[in-house]
Amino acid sequence: MVAEGLHQRALHRSQEALSNGALRPLSTDIETWSGSGDSGFEIRHLVGAPPRHLRAAGPKPNPFLPWDQRLEITGVGDEHVLILNKYPVQLGHMLLISRGWQPQIGWLSLLDWTAVCQVHQDTAGLWFFNSGPQAGASQPHRHLQLLPREAGDRLCPREPWFQNHFINGNRTTPMDSLSNSIRIKLLPATWSGSALVEIYLELCHQSGLGSPEQVGQPLHPYNLLISDRWMGLVKRARDEMHGYSVNALGFAGYLLSTERSDRTWLAANGPEALLRGVVATDP
Repeated sequence: MVAEGLHQRALHRSQEALSNGALRPLSTDIETWSGSGDSGFEIRHLVGAPPRHLRAAGPKPNPFLPWDQRLEITGVGDEHVLILNKYPVQLGHMLLISRGWQPQIGWLSLLDWTAVCQVHQDTAGLWFFNSGPQAGASQPHRHLQLLPREAGDRLCPREPWFQNHFINGNRTTPMDSLSNSIRIKLLPATWSGSALVEIYLELCHQSGLGSPEQVGQPLHPYNLLISDRWMGLVKRARDEMHGYSVNALGFAGYLLSTERSDRTWLAANGPEALLRGVVATDP
């Protein structure tokens, strides 16, 4: 790790990567959707053709073996590297990737969570994970993602929804197909790899994903959202609906609209209907 703040280092590296063409932020028009109550969304309408990782296609080369050195921020322990996301949601959008091959659809390990803790000691924010294609993952190589947040920044548009629907892991409003597909656990004030992996595996068990002792990989696709205070797991049924591919950020309130997306349907039904359509509805 480095003494310089990782967020500032990521921003500095981003400027270099913009100059040399390694970083390619998506050009979007942003629409704010207030919804009702605590249901807020930020919808980004993509300008122009989608990048390759958003297009339906056959097998793709692994962009992390090797990773683009122009995007590297720093090594994290012996097994992980922190790099910039080539197509960032915001400048400073980071990926924590495994140095060697580890499948995105496999169980997250103690080594993964220990690396998350090392980064968290320096830079806080919204962590998220997409477990595979049906959960919105665009790459099969193990990677967790971080959107840095400064003190006082809003975590995400739907932060109030999570606060109002879940307290200490218990639901405080009537369950529906969306909230019933989400499990949340509070995190300790001081993170450790062993504490996080225990909470992660407990959420997987509660959601019917099995355990590493029982099966080689989780039984269902899922997303993770992780704040300073809680970890949430969303059990998924499918990747997309009406042309909208939904990953973990969709449940945080960030949606991407492309040329394939049915904006008329979204305007008529609302983003929460989209989320309800892609989650697993079984208890």
